[in-house]
Amino acid sequence: MEEYFCKFLVVATGEASYPFIPDVPGLASFTGDAFHSTQYKNAEKYRGKNVLVVGCGNSGMEIALDLANNVVDTIMVMLSKLMYGDISKYYGVKRPEEGPFACKIKYGKYPVFDLGTYRKIKSGEIQVLPAMKSIRGNDVVLENGKIHQFDGIVFATGFKRTTHNWLQGDDYLLNEDGLPKQEFPQHWKGKNGLYCVGLSRRGLYGIAFDAQNIATHINSLLSE
Repeated sequence: MEEYFCKFLVVATGEASYPFIPDVPGLASFTGDAFHSTQYKNAEKYRGKNVLVVGCGNSGMEIALDLANNVVDTIMVMLSKLMYGDISKYYGVKRPEEGPFACKIKYGKYPVFDLGTYRKIKSGEIQVLPAMKSIRGNDVVLENGKIHQFDGIVFATGFKRTTHNWLQGDDYLLNEDGLPKQEFPQHWKGKNGLYCVGLSRRGLYGIAFDAQNIATHINSLLSE
């Protein structure tokens, strides 16, 4: 163990630090491959097989597309009814009322950049189903009661923040979700030389905003 003493501490671990897989009942009984999207390499080992991609963010959409392009029977399952509705809203059926970056700020969801997945959903090459309810061996039970069998499951289910787990005794910077307690634009500044970068849920713009403000503030303190 090593100890470091400093006048300033900048927490820059970001929004996505720990791969998250939901606690699906029966997941341990699944006999195929079940893993987080961060472990996905390519579609080679899944040719001619059935693969379930859970999640419809950028990772889920791109992995589903890669699988479909390599002769893999691909099905995407939504995490919730809200996400299931987003498929029609963002894939050409209806123009969204809010822009992608407005959604990022409001809901913390990154905009999806389509590389061809939408077209394959419309053609039926990639099927979209409602959320899963449980798993029994290779059987995946959906919320509507239907059952499908799969050889692999890719969980493109995002990340959890863990900063608040190791930043103990802090009652002014981060909440229990690992996000700043203070609202934007004062979210980056804590007390006693503690700061955070990249937790404003505003993407690269937010990171640049935080970094500039923190650097300016530290420099002003050092100049005193």
